[in-house]
Order: sequence, then structure tokens, then C-alpha cells
Amino acid sequence: MTLKRVLPFAKELLTSVIEPGNLVVDATAGNGHDTLFLAKLVGEAGHVYAFDVQPEAIQSTEEKLVEANLLSRATLILDGHENVSKYVEKEIAAAIFNLGYLPGSDLQIVTKGNSTIQAVTSLLEMLKVGGLIILVVYHGHPGGKEEKDALMDYVMQLPYSYTHVLCYQFLNQQNTPPFVIAIEKMKANI
Repeated sequence: MTLKRVLPFAKELLTSVIEPGNLVVDATAGNGHDTLFLAKLVGEAGHVYAFDVQPEAIQSTEEKLVEANLLSRATLILDGHENVSKYVEKEIAAAIFNLGYLPGSDLQIVTKGNSTIQAVTSLLEMLKVGGLIILVVYHGHPGGKEEKDALMDYVMQLPYSYTHVLCYQFLNQQNTPPFVIAIEKMKANI
């Protein structure tokens, strides 16, 4: 076995639960890489809901999907992920977040703990039993530590009988390396 970096590990987890025909959420569309990955996984009968607050992120995501001829598999939403329940009303198989900021854009626009927790709470209600919410936590920017701490406090409080929560992190890297939080839904109600 070889230890995977955080992004390949996150994708491996998603691949393990997403099947063709599933509905999934990319809570932070960013440059569109995860939305494209998810659109391939869900197949022709599935669908991806991708959220971002920055028009340039939505545009970049749309361009990637058009280039791959997969735009019909996604709905791109210019809104914060905390509003996911306004747009997604059916059961989902998985969701992914890349927390922090959009590389190459305004570094003042960052994800925040309260909106991320609100989104995770909503997504847990929509998530099928056996589904996953993946959070790739980048926290080396102003406000990142506060979001990380709030999120860790939140997930550590989730009941074990309802969810299993995993933290995947390399401990011997310099500075503030990103890490993965994976939340698996174990039963329908708390």
C-alpha cells in the first residue's frame, strides 16, 4: 500500500460511493476540476450540482464541462454552499468541498466556518445512508485556522451511531498542509 496525497485520497473515497445515475454536490466549484470528475462518475443519468460565489469560478467550471461535452450533467449555481437546500431537493450520494480560496483569484474571498457548517448540516440531511461528504481543508490563509477549528468542533460532536468521521492528514509536513475530513452517513436519523 502507498499513502495517497489528500486530493487523490478524496477522489478515491468519492469513487467508492458514487454510481452512475447518482446525484452529487460540488460545494465549492472553484476551477471546475471536481465538478468535471463528478460529472464523469455520475454518468448520463446522474447529475452534479456545483456551487460557487465567484462568477469566474462558475465560468471556469462551465468551460471545462463544455470542453468535455458534459455540461448537460451539471447545474452550476452562483450562490454560497450554505444555500444548498434551496436548489437540491433529492437524495444525494456524495458531496465534496475544497475549503479556502480560489487559486489565482481574490484572496479575500474565502470559505467560512459558519457557512460551511450550515452546508454540511443540510447535506447530511440529503445524504443517503452509506454516502460521503468529503471536505478538503486548506487552512494556511487568513481565517483558515478559525474555519478549521469550527469545523473540527462540529464534526467531533456528530453522533457516532449516525455518522462516522475520518480525518486523513500527513503529520510531518511543514507549515499547514491540507487534510481530508470524510463524513459517512450510517443511518437516516440521529
